[in-house]
Amino acid sequence: MDQDISAAFAARAATAGDRPFVILPDATVITYAMAQARAGQLANAFRAAGVRAGDRIAIQAEKSLDGLLTYLAAMRIGAVYLPLNTGYTPSELRFFLSDATPALVIHRPEDEAVLGALCHELAIPARLTLGAISGGSLRDAADRAGAALDDHPARPDDLAAILYTSGTTGRSKGAMLTRANLASNAVTLVQYWQFAPADVLLHALPIFHTHGLFVATNTTIVAGSAMILCPRFDAKELIRLLPRASVLMGVPTFYSRLLGEPGFTRELVAHMRLFVSGSAPLSAETHRAFAARTGHAILERYGMTETNMNTSNPYHGDRVPGTVGLPLPGVELRIADPASGTALPPGEVGVIEVRGPNVFAGYWQLPDKTAEDLRADGWFITGDMGVIDERGYVAIVGREKDLIICGGFNVYPAEVEALLDAVPGIGESAVIGVPHPDLGEGVVAVVQAHDPALTEAGVIAAIAPDLARFKQPRRVIFVPELPRNTMGKIQKKALRDLYAGLFAGR
Repeated sequence: MDQDISAAFAARAATAGDRPFVILPDATVITYAMAQARAGQLANAFRAAGVRAGDRIAIQAEKSLDGLLTYLAAMRIGAVYLPLNTGYTPSELRFFLSDATPALVIHRPEDEAVLGALCHELAIPARLTLGAISGGSLRDAADRAGAALDDHPARPDDLAAILYTSGTTGRSKGAMLTRANLASNAVTLVQYWQFAPADVLLHALPIFHTHGLFVATNTTIVAGSAMILCPRFDAKELIRLLPRASVLMGVPTFYSRLLGEPGFTRELVAHMRLFVSGSAPLSAETHRAFAARTGHAILERYGMTETNMNTSNPYHGDRVPGTVGLPLPGVELRIADPASGTALPPGEVGVIEVRGPNVFAGYWQLPDKTAEDLRADGWFITGDMGVIDERGYVAIVGREKDLIICGGFNVYPAEVEALLDAVPGIGESAVIGVPHPDLGEGVVAVVQAHDPALTEAGVIAAIAPDLARFKQPRRVIFVPELPRNTMGKIQKKALRDLYAGLFAGR
């Protein structure tokens, strides 16, 4: 395959154009040929709005067929795609738009007043609107445009997209992903996860994030398979649609909520080929409960905005709870000392570094930050702390910035969380460090529990035999739900801020 997703899609449309690409929840089928034609109309609408090769197209719109096809349309004219979280506020958008300086902003019709004023303030040349179901000036412009298009000649190192990091530990950074980055990772995943044209992916992820936009969509395109495009995650709707699918990609919340539905049965998913989880750690309890209910072992993998996918539990072989599997073919992974960068042997905890064709080109307009995180020899310093076992499986023990230093000793939150999550009655936990007058940082466990009889003392007693004293939580706090971002990742910074004064005055 050419190192280009757009070329792969064009080839599918030319040679197997009548095959389904997108299946809508009402069973409407959009073939590869139909999608290619619509992408051509959208691309011509972009060109008519003044977009040229290399320009950025920013989009903040609800998930829809046309919303997905704007990604393919942007690539066809050589534009750089900039998807933005639909939850971002106007003040957050001001930063992204002023930093990326797009030639075109696509937004929801209901945001006309706010986005119109913001784009005028930032002197953004063009705006178009896109509604979730119908309506919007982009749809009108595309409907009027022809489908024929002279595609921009692409090179593998051309910039395909800028995805901003979540910014949970500081300023968001625009990760620059090339066309080769995206294509190489998709080809690897198709082979590793054994995707075939007969597969049907149940797509309930957002398309402003690497998981739903690149992992799910690009893998489908390269395999020549189909996807059922759901506007959002809804457990009951997924149960209705699962009989038509063979693969589900999700975040841990998908699986925990499906397990809460009586209709989610072994019989319902007996035909399914693969369940994949990512974007946040999957708890051991969810792994066990899912396997017991369905007979399927969820395949957990590890990726980042800057790299797409780096590791995966195997398709054939042991899918080990608490690990993210083995480095993918073509991806090098090492554990390094955070201070010196020296590679560490198996069994030692350090920072995860990766190198391969999937690794991004750097951060948009941040050469110093790029040089800090991306070594001259191609190794990317992920900031995730991890360890490799004797079989080569990688386990993530937390972010480098999440490291807790209690009384001068390092505490890795994932180690404590794994024990907490194994306590009967605990659904999930988040371990954080908060200021402590004697210890520097005190270990605090914030727990989402299903059993109201659980007590703080009881939880600490349950894990104490397996933890050194300095690793044991000084406090256990019970909450109905843990704070998460749109991809289901627990927001530890919010918890640290909330409980910052817990040990004050001690």
